[in-house]
Amino acid sequence: MKKILLIEDNKDVRENTAEILRLAPYEVVTAKNGKEGVELAQSEKPDLIICDIMMPVLDGHGVLHLLSKNEETSGIPFIFLTAKAERSDFRKGMEMGADDYLTKPFDDVELLNAIEVRLRKNAIFKKDYAKSIEGLNEFIDHTKGFESLKNLSMERDVRLYKKKDDIFIEGNYPRGVYFISKGKVKTYQTNEHAKELITGLHKEGDFFGYLSLLNDEQYTSSATALEDSEIHMIPKEDFFALIYKNAEVARKFIEILTNNIHEYEQQLITLAYNSVRKRVAEALIKLSDKYKKEGDPKFSMNVSREDLANLVGTATETVIRTLSDFKEEKTIEISGGTITILNYEKLSKLKN
Repeated sequence: MKKILLIEDNKDVRENTAEILRLAPYEVVTAKNGKEGVELAQSEKPDLIICDIMMPVLDGHGVLHLLSKNEETSGIPFIFLTAKAERSDFRKGMEMGADDYLTKPFDDVELLNAIEVRLRKNAIFKKDYAKSIEGLNEFIDHTKGFESLKNLSMERDVRLYKKKDDIFIEGNYPRGVYFISKGKVKTYQTNEHAKELITGLHKEGDFFGYLSLLNDEQYTSSATALEDSEIHMIPKEDFFALIYKNAEVARKFIEILTNNIHEYEQQLITLAYNSVRKRVAEALIKLSDKYKKEGDPKFSMNVSREDLANLVGTATETVIRTLSDFKEEKTIEISGGTITILNYEKLSKLKN
């Protein structure tokens, strides 16, 4: 049962509103002034707060201000109650972070609908969605409860790519955002000498290709499947709706969308300052961290020496020689195109 904190100084209003809420049914905790309300919010951790504005000791704006400064209470949905209908009062409350605003007198249905909407929305933002196509569809299905997002499509353009198939090419215009349900993908740039620099590695549960869409520009890199892969595409119309039509949904979607925004920056630092031997070791560690499955004692992957060289930023022959050194040192094992890391710790602590 969801718990609601009702902060209201008028005894009749407080008791009548509490009775309506208990019939809904909700668990109800009441406070007769703002100071008592703040103390109860911190001790009871309610799922939602309904608070009058004009109160003695501490008014509603003060309650919201104090709770918003506390990490444990800042995320609790907050609905203002007030007899004042001035637009400036409404604007002040919303600018401070209130989620909704009801003007007294209100009817039962209006109150309960406002509570239901806020609790439903809050559930979306608290939930950790699985990094899978099912998790993505669940998120989009939940967001369709918002009026501005009710037309989101549940249809996905699903394509199967063979190893080395191109997903998109540098210079093309994006049509949507890609999501990997199975497989592995690399993104890379090519210089005037046709030399590749791998700019990103993506695995099952990752999105990619969205930066060019956000910047309304051609792709600045290409994407290719590293193995047989199943890729879903979210149309750009749906992507823009999730980003721009509701600020709360956008924050949650960006949380789902992004992983490590500093990864590319760190790669450039590595290219500039580390030796080839250390860069090869770091590339292997990066592959292991990205693709090793939970429970596997060792990481193995069939990766072409050319792809590894592009990830490191050096010649293929140099990578082959370095891998041979690592093999002699018993840090890796090589069988055909498959590399198995035998000593992760030694590789990770390799000095420059």
